[in-house]
Amino acid sequence: PSKINKMSFLKAEWRKLAFANYEVNPNVLAQYVPPGTELDLWEGKCFVSLIGFIFLNTKIFGIKVPFHNTVEEVNLRFYVKRFENNTWKRGAVFIKEIVSKPMLTFVANTIYKEHYETMPMKYKWEENSKNRSVAYHWRKNKIWQSFKITAALKTSEIEENSETEFITEHYWGYAKVNDTVTNEYEVTHPRWEKYEVESADIKVDFELVYGKYFEFLNHIKPSSIMLIEGSKITIEGKKTIKKKTL
Repeated sequence: PSKINKMSFLKAEWRKLAFANYEVNPNVLAQYVPPGTELDLWEGKCFVSLIGFIFLNTKIFGIKVPFHNTVEEVNLRFYVKRFENNTWKRGAVFIKEIVSKPMLTFVANTIYKEHYETMPMKYKWEENSKNRSVAYHWRKNKIWQSFKITAALKTSEIEENSETEFITEHYWGYAKVNDTVTNEYEVTHPRWEKYEVESADIKVDFELVYGKYFEFLNHIKPSSIMLIEGSKITIEGKKTIKKKTL
């Protein structure tokens, strides 16, 4: 990621990122691909990821947001790329981002045209002498959903050219405003480290949470599960891309 001299829109930490990656038919995502981008595949595979993590120490334009020191988030995203200045920019597109605090929902939906929704949420991090567990819970229509991972205590480096690197090393966000306009923003963070996953338990009604179009995820198993430590991050100001200039 490039260094940004101006003040970042948002600064925070993202910690204990739990990933469940589902291999899907690329046609499923066609309507969600923002103008000016194309699906980014890994070894010919198209992925949708369910991700749970914690926002810590959130600041918007350098100002701490009251009651937003710890915020749970669970999102469903997929991967795109955009060719610009003779290089590929690799990014993520969010189907929906669920958070526990309404301020993030308001700002992200208003400024970035993202798809945030506020729900009751809770999380639990535990560790013992053998391993650690990370669990995220959110409630939709009075029904609790959950995503839990048990993993090793220590982190290790993410191998180059691995599936884990592909999933985690995306430094741009793209949001489809309409059929001709896309919002682009940069996400900066150092290279992350992973925990070796031992087991996972996913209790999610994808149709209830994400709509009938994603009901099929109820019937397939993740092709991979990952737990990433995370780091400090920044989200930079948005740039609007219009189709006629692509």
